[in-house]
Amino acid sequence: MAIARQVPNIDHVTMFANLALATFMVGLTVAIHLGGLLGLLWVLRDRAHRFRAHESRPAQLGVILFVVLGLVAIHSVEIWLYGAAFWAIGAISDFESALYFSTVTFTTLGYGDIVLDGKWRLFGAIEAGNGLILFGWSTAFLLSVTSRLRMLEHDWLERPDDR
Repeated sequence: MAIARQVPNIDHVTMFANLALATFMVGLTVAIHLGGLLGLLWVLRDRAHRFRAHESRPAQLGVILFVVLGLVAIHSVEIWLYGAAFWAIGAISDFESALYFSTVTFTTLGYGDIVLDGKWRLFGAIEAGNGLILFGWSTAFLLSVTSRLRMLEHDWLERPDDR
């Protein structure tokens, strides 16, 4: 005899609302991410003629710090937008909790101390997938900038007597 598990009954309208909102938010955050990365590239290219980062370790460190802080700012905007969405739809009653939930979800940390009602959990799960992809994109961008600066040169692997 099979034991039936109780699954919350989510109607099609609620599921469509989850998917529609999630699709909108994924599109919005991807557009913000693309715009943010293009903005970082524009600043880097605009300032490239003023210094030669590939010739100066402090300049390389400055570029890396600028890019990392820029990526943090981009992700912060995206997290705040998701937090505002959770709060606006009434999935979480206060904004601080919505922002906290969005942060742990977007970063895929997922403490689980705040749990969405069954009708909005699909939206929360899609935020986690979106965050994972955007963090991967940011990682690839940072690696690209770092390698373009040749900061990952392997001269530190050489023995002192080989130099």
